[in-house]
Amino acid sequence: MAYEDYIKAQKLGLKAFKSNTARGVYPYLPVLDEILSMADLEGEVYLGVNDIPLDQVVGTSNVGRTQAFASNFMPLLRYGTEFSAKWSHLVDAQISEGIHDAIKVYEYMNRYYVVEGNKRVSVLKFLDCPTITAEVTRKVPKRTDDPENQLYYEFMDFYKITKINYLQFSNPGSYHKLLEAIGKTDEAPFTDDEYKDFTSFHAGFQKAYWEKGGRSLQNITCGDALLFFLSLYPYDQCRDMTSAKIKEQLDKIWTEIIQLGADDNVSLLMDPTEETRIVRSMLNIIKPIKKKTVAFVYDKDPAISPWTYGHELGRLHLDEVFADAIETQAFITDDTDEEADALLQAICESGYEIIFTVTPKLIKACLKVAASFPNVKILNCSLNSSHTTVRTYYTRMYEAKFLTGIVAGAMCEGNKIGYVADYPIYGVAANINAFALGAQMVNPRAKIYLAWSTMQDFNTDKYFTEEGITYISSKDMVSPAGDDRQFGLFEETGDTKVNLAMSIYHWGAFYEELINTILRGSWQVEESGDTKALNYWWGLSAGVIDVICSSNLPPSNAKLIDLMKRAISTGNFHPFAGQLLDQESNVRCKDTEILTPEEIMNMNWLCDNVIGHIPSLEELVPEARPVVQLRGLNTVTDKGGTSLL
Repeated sequence: MAYEDYIKAQKLGLKAFKSNTARGVYPYLPVLDEILSMADLEGEVYLGVNDIPLDQVVGTSNVGRTQAFASNFMPLLRYGTEFSAKWSHLVDAQISEGIHDAIKVYEYMNRYYVVEGNKRVSVLKFLDCPTITAEVTRKVPKRTDDPENQLYYEFMDFYKITKINYLQFSNPGSYHKLLEAIGKTDEAPFTDDEYKDFTSFHAGFQKAYWEKGGRSLQNITCGDALLFFLSLYPYDQCRDMTSAKIKEQLDKIWTEIIQLGADDNVSLLMDPTEETRIVRSMLNIIKPIKKKTVAFVYDKDPAISPWTYGHELGRLHLDEVFADAIETQAFITDDTDEEADALLQAICESGYEIIFTVTPKLIKACLKVAASFPNVKILNCSLNSSHTTVRTYYTRMYEAKFLTGIVAGAMCEGNKIGYVADYPIYGVAANINAFALGAQMVNPRAKIYLAWSTMQDFNTDKYFTEEGITYISSKDMVSPAGDDRQFGLFEETGDTKVNLAMSIYHWGAFYEELINTILRGSWQVEESGDTKALNYWWGLSAGVIDVICSSNLPPSNAKLIDLMKRAISTGNFHPFAGQLLDQESNVRCKDTEILTPEEIMNMNWLCDNVIGHIPSLEELVPEARPVVQLRGLNTVTDKGGTSLL
């Protein structure tokens, strides 16, 4: 029996060896001494004897027995050697009574390197054991700005609280998000019961994840998948799920799990006509139109929310344009996840075929119902989503902000201009910077003083008054019941506000084109294993945004805006072209370059003529934090520097 096991293990080793050699990859075990020769260490910490995950035991401490094993720890030496005899004896010992002697390892960057016990590791890996007992000493690297290093320091903090060593993530901030997901803080240590409960849940999840084929997924860990799972299903609800039940839920969201590891997982549709180039459609075949039911889901009453009011106008526009083709209905949910889940579930069960949710806060509820109702077309008004089952849509408002920035720069005499932003989420930094660049184009000395309406203990009006700022860019919309003139770009003199220009959303035009996309049959993407998420990101060229110039604006300035509007719409001018510097004078775009749509969408920096900063999560009012946690810029951190996104 031992002979057969050794031969099987050797074949696995030779297969890995040949595969790595063919790909030009080092075929033996990594050696920690060689890795550390190029690293700076802070010191060592003795962690004692622990059970460690075998899949994180990746190499050996020194070169001593390196070439006896392939990179997967399977043996390479021929049978009949002293090495093979000892290896075979260990197999028999494990099967008959178990291997109890602890090996010795160094832990470095959340991976383990064997000092003593390479053959024991090899045998237990061959027998597919999940853990091995080890005496662990941690090699601590010096702290750097490298994301992998930051992630490791987060792991060490997480380990102090939980004593959990089997979770690996791909992105900084994940350990903090996990603690939040399971209702723990960064200070309170795990109790024995909490440790046992989570370990049991993780074991069940890992089993289901591997049965689904998770081992073969690239660029994603089991921890990444588990964290996404917990973002949809609260821990207190799924903690006691069996592995079979977890697998049942994973079946529903598996395409989203796969998408987590995709290198290029989002396809941005910059104009309505672009979709015909990436989808298989039958545009030339006339089909009878079946009347479709469309639901709009709001988180606030349109009567009191300017944002929701704009979307409600878009819904009413659909009623007029498609009176014979669709029926629309608006629904309002409260701020709780449970209410949103229940409402969307009920809408799907009622037979609605298309659902528009108009706030990023509803993305989690969208993903849950999308898993159970794959035939319902669900869209969420947000930016930078990598979900294949829920499409997102948003406007390139930065194009309009660039134009209003030109107006502000041309009209302002004191070089100081105020800008009020709301949530530090995807797309907002691009709006701020485009406004700043527009002002700078006509007034090189223009400075943009940034304020956030969602910051705690911050008086925007007082701030602008103290700085002597009279030209201010504020919210883009007004509610139907509002009489406040503090919107768009305005000049403020005492109690008088004179509106000059206003960026506007044409949600009706946006929804009209989205419905056209569905009715003409060009919604479905080609079915394949590497289907990307689709994000609609339309701008001036699609007619979904615009700038309205007030009669208070001099005619020459209005003509300039019309000229620049046409130039942007036709692609003859781009706001983010040429050299761009951030607040630290780093070059973000070179003289001959244009920022890509992805670079604009993910922008998390401010131009050098912007005075202000992107606020941290704890600086925001509590009601703003859920949105920012879902769609916030990746510079948003807590006071300890941990990414919360």
